[in-house]
Amino acid sequence: MIVLGNEKGGSGKSTVAFHIAVGLLKAGQCVATIDLDARQRSFTRYINNRSAWAARTGLNLELPAHFCIELGRTMQIADNENRECQRVIDAVGALDGSFDFLVIDTPGTDSYLSRLAHSIADTLVTPLNDSLLDFDVLGIVDPLTYGVTGVAHYAAMVQEARRERRQLDGCTIDWIVVRNRLSVLAPRNTQVLTGRLRELSLELGFRPIDGFVERSIYREFFLQGLTALDDIDQAELRMRQNPVQIAARAEVTRLLGQLKLPLDERGRRRATNRAEWVSQAGKPLQVDELFSA
Repeated sequence: MIVLGNEKGGSGKSTVAFHIAVGLLKAGQCVATIDLDARQRSFTRYINNRSAWAARTGLNLELPAHFCIELGRTMQIADNENRECQRVIDAVGALDGSFDFLVIDTPGTDSYLSRLAHSIADTLVTPLNDSLLDFDVLGIVDPLTYGVTGVAHYAAMVQEARRERRQLDGCTIDWIVVRNRLSVLAPRNTQVLTGRLRELSLELGFRPIDGFVERSIYREFFLQGLTALDDIDQAELRMRQNPVQIAARAEVTRLLGQLKLPLDERGRRRATNRAEWVSQAGKPLQVDELFSA
């Protein structure tokens, strides 16, 4: 179970979640996805846009089995939480044993569903915009020395979820903080952030890694539901791969490798066979192939 979490909105959770899901699908893995942000639904719209684009163009785009959890609408908070919890349990139960990976996108707020998702994660991915403003959900920084003086609210919640998980089944949640929307100019606060993340990672036990550079390509593909991993010159966009997409694809590939996910070998073989089939699907049969058939 891969959970994308951060209590600050606009950190790129849905974009990273979508690229992780598509990357795993392209690696031949069976993937399901759950969107817990029933109000904004960015993750759900990404996937719906991809499905609609595939139907419109006839492209064979990989798609996960997707669920969007509806919020309870009664006047009783406890009743709403019970219904929402049951909907998540039902969705996870329906997927049990049928998929290699479940990718869950959470809302950018502290909610009951978000805490529930954090507690069941095997891998927790926290995208963090590359600034001290966004670092504020993880650690408290002294304005003079820039030293970390305390643990902030979101990090404290993750600590609690990891502690409860260890007590429940002995598992350790692999927490990864992804520095997102990196600036190529490396301003001073970015350099300071590098040291603060390294310092806090030793205390909290997360792995800080670099994510995506600030590129418009990640936003431009939203309406088609495409990713940097897709072959856009075959996506009827009337454009060919450019250096920006090549660089973005390298970023996504590097991120997927750094997550250290347990990819199934049968899935790898499925991906190889699928890629070969797709590459041959549009080609006419050769004479020797007709006779051999």
